Amino acid sequence: MAELKGFLYPRTPTGAAGILPGPPWHYSGDMMTVEFRTDPANVAELLPDPLEPAADDPGAVALIWADWQSCSDSFEEILDPARAQYKEVFLVVRCSFRGQTYSRAAYIWVDKDFAMARGHIQGYPKKMSEIWMTRPVTHGKAGPRLEPGGRFGATLSTWGRRIADVRFTITGTAGAPGFVNSHPMIHSRQMPAIEMDGRDSLDELVTMRGYDADLGPTYGGDAELTLHECPTEELTRLEPFEIIGGYYRQVGNSMAGGTTLWAAANPMQTGP
Repeated sequence: MAELKGFLYPRTPTGAAGILPGPPWHYSGDMMTVEFRTDPANVAELLPDPLEPAADDPGAVALIWADWQSCSDSFEEILDPARAQYKEVFLVVRCSFRGQTYSRAAYIWVDKDFAMARGHIQGYPKKMSEIWMTRPVTHGKAGPRLEPGGRFGATLSTWGRRIADVRFTITGTAGAPGFVNSHPMIHSRQMPAIEMDGRDSLDELVTMRGYDADLGPTYGGDAELTLHECPTEELTRLEPFEIIGGYYRQVGNSMAGGTTLWAAANPMQTGP
């Protein structure tokens, strides 16, 4: 038998063909967040058992656009930017599990296969999409500055259809980039059984925390969000909503392993 190598499929004689190198993974990027409130029932319907709505402000939601550059510990991807750069959009809600408040990406879209594969390992339900964001500039006129008056736009499309767009204008600095995405993340790792009989061969709740965070200043401002109907998406179920605010921040962090908090095969598991 061959001894195949690699962190993820396809495992090969050298491991070079794998879709994703192993952790740790390092991230640097720009994040634009719009927070809003919807009917708490719209959030509750996104939470599988044994998760419950957050006790405080259960209808609060964040829709976040991010333009990332990421790499493994070899840093070789930085010099091969097609393997490092990607964009994503994620819809974050808050929930409670065993008395602790968590953030959770209920929906997430990404534009590169390696980022989607990595997300599935971490429990992020990533789907392929097309994402665009205005880039800040420091020279010239073809972009906004990270200062009051800077105007940004971003779009999200899937299957050839626009499903969300946002416009954001900086009014000043802010103490934090909102509150919805400020907790440890809790996600579901799930895989249907090969018998296709309704069972899952993998069904667990996991959490991950980043480390070596390097955070830039937070800019707050006014945001306008539009959601569009699409036969394969359900964002408009969050309508009507009320905008809380918008935020922009440049960030960096690293991630490695996580913790299994709950598994259907062992529901009393609590993790270390």
